[in-house]
Amino acid sequence: MKPKILMIGPLMALVQEALAQDFDLLRYWEADDKDALLAAEGAKIKGIATDGHLGASRALMDRLPNLEIIVCQGVGYDAIDLEAARAHGIAVTNTPEVLSNAVAELTLGMMIGLCRRIPQCDQYVRKGHWLKAHYPLTAELTGAQVGILGLGRIGKEIAARCSAFKMQISYHGRTQQADQPYRYYSDLVAMARDVDWLVVIAPGSAETQGLVSREVLEALGPKGCLVNVARGSLVDETALVALLTSGKLGGAALDVFAQEPKVPEALFGLDNVLLLPHVGSATVQTRRAMGQLVIDNLAAHFAGRPLLTPVA
Repeated sequence: MKPKILMIGPLMALVQEALAQDFDLLRYWEADDKDALLAAEGAKIKGIATDGHLGASRALMDRLPNLEIIVCQGVGYDAIDLEAARAHGIAVTNTPEVLSNAVAELTLGMMIGLCRRIPQCDQYVRKGHWLKAHYPLTAELTGAQVGILGLGRIGKEIAARCSAFKMQISYHGRTQQADQPYRYYSDLVAMARDVDWLVVIAPGSAETQGLVSREVLEALGPKGCLVNVARGSLVDETALVALLTSGKLGGAALDVFAQEPKVPEALFGLDNVLLLPHVGSATVQTRRAMGQLVIDNLAAHFAGRPLLTPVA
């Protein structure tokens, strides 16, 4: 008997095809009556395949008494109830490291796009305005101060790329990392006050919710720019919108939002924001690598081998 796996939402074709071949795969999102599916199959389900947005709740785990493992396609696992997983003795894995380069690359792209006003320049040419006048001067990244909130794997990759752009780098986190050459701030407000760019790449959790508060955003100021490639929950979105619309915050480049895919409509008309549809890791190469880690973690677990990327 192949182990029965419950896939919460549609993961990429690579994952679905591999799991359907090696396991008894149940596609939860396709079930017309999900409660009936869990009632009939819940006791037989040994694994869950999900992503960082859909996650897995305590209520779902309670319906699966023989669940052994939850594999998450994504580095963020805040949508998985880790406390419940530990209580039930359920292993949890994610897909770190393989997406660090893609997210760091996009982060710098967002910074350049906002700083050099690349979307606006594109429209300037398309609408024929260049025929009448040169585009106004913009700012640049060289020599600017950047503060990174969360100097983990991805944060370090972002810092390396900022260094290549000759930016001055600082960071804030729970503790100072003695092996890092960048300036450490124990106070996020103080760092925001001293930098031109604040890059948010800390994990989403109850502890970090609203960490980028109105006070932090006000400290960043009318010449400062926020870049969020982490989770929308880390930023006080109401304050962010208010400060951007009033000119009390210089700009924002956002790949994530509080209630995705809903984006505050007040941002749509602003010229000082860059809006992306949560595509930080959305490259062919990276998503294939993430999908393969999902497959490999499940295979390792049911073969009795150590998990490749355990988080709980």
